[in-house]
Amino acid sequence: MNGENIECWLTDMDGVLVREQEALPGAAELLEQWRRQDLPYLVLTNNSIFTARDLSARLRHSGLVVPEERIWTSALASATFLANQIDPESNAQGSCYVIGEAGLTTAIHAAGFIMTETNPDYVVVGETRNYSFEAITKAVRLINDGARFILTNPDATGPSAEGVLPATGAIASLITKATGREPYVVGKPNPMMFRSALNHLGAHSMETAMIGDRMDTDIVAGMEAGMHTILVMTGLSSRASIADFPFRPNRIIDGVYELLDEPLQGGDEDD
Repeated sequence: MNGENIECWLTDMDGVLVREQEALPGAAELLEQWRRQDLPYLVLTNNSIFTARDLSARLRHSGLVVPEERIWTSALASATFLANQIDPESNAQGSCYVIGEAGLTTAIHAAGFIMTETNPDYVVVGETRNYSFEAITKAVRLINDGARFILTNPDATGPSAEGVLPATGAIASLITKATGREPYVVGKPNPMMFRSALNHLGAHSMETAMIGDRMDTDIVAGMEAGMHTILVMTGLSSRASIADFPFRPNRIIDGVYELLDEPLQGGDEDD
């Protein structure tokens, strides 16, 4: 794939379009370019806390116009995955015990699942700022009793103003240690999240590009999903760090402004 036949775009959010809730140079213009050219796209995030509507509003405060239908979270990907596990001929309604916030519970409910603490089919763990010992204990017991273990994303830590916070991956390790059961992880770097996004758009991987700032999640998952991969230098990766991996992106750029048909004016590229 040479990148010249791109008809659809997937892009990570943090480190690509925004950094610390500030829009990065070229982000607003690139979104407008896609809108103007009527190109299908989705903004992806491993964060399962917020609904797509919430994230759309947060991005708007950063100066980025992203309709909620153009946002794809690990919560939405997880709910889609779970819905596909139910036999459509069985007329059964799946059930879940969920540890997570509104982004996850809303997506799972919309997918047709019952949320219960009694003999659920699945235990689903997502991001939350309110992990409780009681909820984790309940999850451990339900998994021991036969519930299948699903994780929205593997991130071990998350950011906060005071420093790092334990995240889904850390909590999952605790549950795995107590149960001996590994979760199925839906979010990046599992290419399942990208494939579900492509299915949501009705797009083909050979005509889709993925923009990300991390080699170990965005780029490897995009590569495994068969997409054209673009690494930006506005997030967690550096040009020196690329050599640490046995694979490479198709293209490396300093920022998304390099993808604009018309260059930014006023030297924003150097920001």
